[in-house]
Amino acid sequence: MAEYKLDLQKIEEAVAHKAAAVTYPRTLISDLLEGIVDFFGKVFSWLWIALMLLVVSNVIMRYVLGTNFIALEELQWHLYAAGFMIGLSYCFVHDGHVRVDVLAEHLALRKRAVIEILGILILFLPFCYLILTYAYPFVERSYRINEVSAAPGGLPMRWIIKSVILVAFGLLMMAGVARLLRALSLLTGFPRARRLP
Repeated sequence: MAEYKLDLQKIEEAVAHKAAAVTYPRTLISDLLEGIVDFFGKVFSWLWIALMLLVVSNVIMRYVLGTNFIALEELQWHLYAAGFMIGLSYCFVHDGHVRVDVLAEHLALRKRAVIEILGILILFLPFCYLILTYAYPFVERSYRINEVSAAPGGLPMRWIIKSVILVAFGLLMMAGVARLLRALSLLTGFPRARRLP
């Protein structure tokens, strides 16, 4: 029987997407913006552990103890929504999102940077701005009327979960601006790339 040796490093390199964020130069402002997004992403990643524990607790309460609490079920949905929305910007910074690079992956880095800039300016940032513009009155009204859950025994202060929309898309906009600055630095030299130690 033939023996096969796998070189995991070569396999990972072969299938790994060569992320644009890795190859674009880093700038002082992009590092600052990405650092903020990274911080929130790491802090909110702990929500997944809390969510898992909450789901297990809800299952045990329902099927073993024969009871459930609406507030805990709603909290489950809220934690999932917050983790997912904040995770979007973290994923964008680390280029872990789905990209359709069928054509772009065969282009030179400078041409990819032009496509990246156009995509960010024409699609990405206007979308984030649109969401923020429409979300603010939504959150503000919820805060003003001190909105509570419609379900009996549900969670109070619905404005807290609604305000996550503002935080999430604010962070997503920061991530987009950081990527834009990095691509511009590659093409124009401005903002100036940082020298790493």
